[in-house]
Amino acid sequence: MSKIISIANQKGGVGKTTTSINLSAALAKAGKRVLLVDADPQANTSSGLGIEIQHLERTIYECMINGIDTRSAVVATHVENLYVLPSHIDLVGAEIEMRDIDNRENRMKNVLNQVRGEYDYIIIDCSPSLGLITINALTASDSVIIPVQCEFFALEGIAKLLNTIKIIKSNLNPALQIEGFVLTMYDNRLRLSNQVYEEVKRHFGDLVFNTVIGRNVRLSEAPSHGMSVLEYDPSSKGARGYISLAKELIAR
Repeated sequence: MSKIISIANQKGGVGKTTTSINLSAALAKAGKRVLLVDADPQANTSSGLGIEIQHLERTIYECMINGIDTRSAVVATHVENLYVLPSHIDLVGAEIEMRDIDNRENRMKNVLNQVRGEYDYIIIDCSPSLGLITINALTASDSVIIPVQCEFFALEGIAKLLNTIKIIKSNLNPALQIEGFVLTMYDNRLRLSNQVYEEVKRHFGDLVFNTVIGRNVRLSEAPSHGMSVLEYDPSSKGARGYISLAKELIAR
């Protein structure tokens, strides 16, 4: 039975998609069978792994709204052991379409339960919002990884996300846990990065991953080539960072 982990933070630009792609690739490299779920209508996770989303007939949208078989929408990537349940811009309308559907918060859970026994990890890349799709993702998940950017407003909005997690635990998914906080875009030359790290560590203690993801141009370049950073430049600081994060997650 796989572990389902959402990568979530309603603040944009904190490294959710970068973490989703590269952590999934690193877990696959470690021999784990991984399904990466693109739950963002922008579909950057799908395109970032070289999937031509304009040619797809079946995506997570059709699974959640039309009830098609999950396996029929899963796409194999060029990374061994890594598969993607892709997204599409149509997912923007899913929240409106699900508004009057019974049990609407469990649609994604039902979609993933069809394939849960076939993977070691299912990683969900959430959109930068706390809308119904993200609520679906958190309801389907065992735990949440929260990327935190090393910048001045790092903790802005985290309280709202933590409150949402608390509400979901109370009403929809009592088993939901915080897997951990991962610091992204860290630059050890900047005093601010070190201050943010210390502040997050002071607030959340052992929930903060020891691995810190540094600023790295290779991380930014890799998606434009349809690759994870582990394929694009396996010796880069970014690749080494996500391999370390995957090992830490497996050890947990």
